[in-house]
Amino acid sequence: MLLLLLLQFQSLLISLNSSYNWDSMNMDSEVSTSRSTSFHDFLNRMRHPASLDLVRSIKSFIVSFSFYPPKPENDGKRVQDFFLSMEATIRDHPLWTSASEEDIDCAMEGLEKYIMTKLFSRTFSASPEDAKIDNEISEKICLLQTFLKPEHLDIPPSLHNESSWLLAEKELLKINAFKAPHEKLLSIMNCCRIINNLLLNAAMTERVPAGADDFLPVLIYVTIKANPPRLHSNLNFIKSYRRQAKLISEAEYYFTNLVSAKTFIVDLNAKSLSMDEIKFEESMQAAKLAEKVTRESSSTCQMSQQEKNECSCSKKMHDKLDDTEVFQVLQPGTNYPYMEAKSKELTVGDVEILLIHYKDLVAKYTILCKAISCLSTSEREPLLRHLEKQGAATLLSQQRGIIPETSDPHPHQDN
Repeated sequence: MLLLLLLQFQSLLISLNSSYNWDSMNMDSEVSTSRSTSFHDFLNRMRHPASLDLVRSIKSFIVSFSFYPPKPENDGKRVQDFFLSMEATIRDHPLWTSASEEDIDCAMEGLEKYIMTKLFSRTFSASPEDAKIDNEISEKICLLQTFLKPEHLDIPPSLHNESSWLLAEKELLKINAFKAPHEKLLSIMNCCRIINNLLLNAAMTERVPAGADDFLPVLIYVTIKANPPRLHSNLNFIKSYRRQAKLISEAEYYFTNLVSAKTFIVDLNAKSLSMDEIKFEESMQAAKLAEKVTRESSSTCQMSQQEKNECSCSKKMHDKLDDTEVFQVLQPGTNYPYMEAKSKELTVGDVEILLIHYKDLVAKYTILCKAISCLSTSEREPLLRHLEKQGAATLLSQQRGIIPETSDPHPHQDN
């Protein structure tokens, strides 16, 4: 028997759903333009000299809020209280003396976007527990994606519409493209509107009433197919920082449905689905095994690629080391004029030159050690013999064990 938490929604009227049609989706570009215009209007007003007091209050709040460590249980209330305080201030401000309710609302939408964009890194997924839950949900959805079908959620065939589901998924995935709670919420609403329109179209075709009993299963299925990253954190962020006066009606209905979809997925087991319990457990175990194999295979591929890159690098280094010009730096009387010098012969003016040569020597020594350690035995021995012939006896003795007993390239100095 499918348990879809429908008791939470029996009190909600289906008339709320039926009041929206495809026209609302066709107006998305207009709504987006309106949001952008509202925000830019807000910023323009904030640049007016008369708004200096508002700007100071906003900046002061952002600085003070950022100063304290995150407290998810209190942060939402602090932001909501500031929104209420600023709304009262804006209503009494000279710049909005003759403003309509729509103008005030636009100003508050702009304020919310500005504040939460500035505080996003401080408020989104502020608790380590949020990130943990996000990962757990995402991992479980990955397992469910391998075998879950619409019939397991009792979704009727009349609602099996891949194109509509895909559109809904794309809208839901947009949630992470925004930082403002309002825009994140709109992504959820657009997703749900597509599902709602699917129900309405199916109802007209099948001549049966559309119901909330069908809405939630489809939303659950779309959410599983989409697997939006950081779902838990996004829902918490919207709940805490979307102005409470705006989280009502249609927005509240759709938001609550997605929260219930997330809860259903978290608690999902064989009894939640129209699926044999043994078959469910077998499917989950098979999915876990496949995921483990994929993960290990990916890890192996990465290691192989890394080894391939290292071998390629060592080959290039080997080719370079075969160049007689490279070995000339180890020969006395050429690039290192102090090879035959005695400590008594050195002057203060030689220090800077010696330091330059010392740094050059350490760099080349380090590169040479790494290159030789990457070589196979068949490649290493000829190279070491080559080095010996070039007079690098000290380097040869250190490299016999591939890894030097001491990594100190400093030569002993005469006292």
